[in-house]
Amino acid sequence: MNEPIYSASAKHENFDCLVRGLWKENPVLVSLLGCCPTLAVSNSVINAVSMGLATTFVLICSSALISMLRRFIPKEVRIGTFIVIIATFVTVADYLIQAISLEIHKALGAFLALIVVNCIILGRAEAFASKNTIAKSILDAIGSGIGFTLAIVCMGTIREILGNGSFAGIDLFGPSFEPWVIMILPCGGFFIFGTLMLGANIVNTRQRAKAKLGA
Repeated sequence: MNEPIYSASAKHENFDCLVRGLWKENPVLVSLLGCCPTLAVSNSVINAVSMGLATTFVLICSSALISMLRRFIPKEVRIGTFIVIIATFVTVADYLIQAISLEIHKALGAFLALIVVNCIILGRAEAFASKNTIAKSILDAIGSGIGFTLAIVCMGTIREILGNGSFAGIDLFGPSFEPWVIMILPCGGFFIFGTLMLGANIVNTRQRAKAKLGA
């Protein structure tokens, strides 16, 4: 009699681990983590996708390993241990991107190596992976990684379309289009980032208001 209830509860909990990073606790638009790479490499869709995938790869692998070793890592050295684990997978991601495309690797530059100290990865390691099972940690990492990727790709899409008149390097408007060059500059990145944050905040505020009325 208790098994179906337990299974339903467990499924709901696992689903929550997966989806909360997509919007409710989006690492970029809600938690404001990982803003540095988000602003720096979101001037094109390809760069944004590459950074999103690299960060998601490191997030999933490091969360799984940290969860696996959580009972053996002394509390006194946990942060240092987390950084060593994260740095290992960042090195793997760095070599993979370098092998796939030197152009993308050059475009991402130092921000690829700086994934090691990305607050999203270290934050999920400390707050979740070090306290939960491997399965839940992987689901949480997937959700947070996808949430980060969606945010940075959204920024990259808007900035590239307005700043270059293209999408993933494909021309959209022809030679008559006058690019808004400011959009691919740092100030354009801050403007788009602020606009997306404003939109996310408005939606979340309305959702909370509806939830209170429903209660």
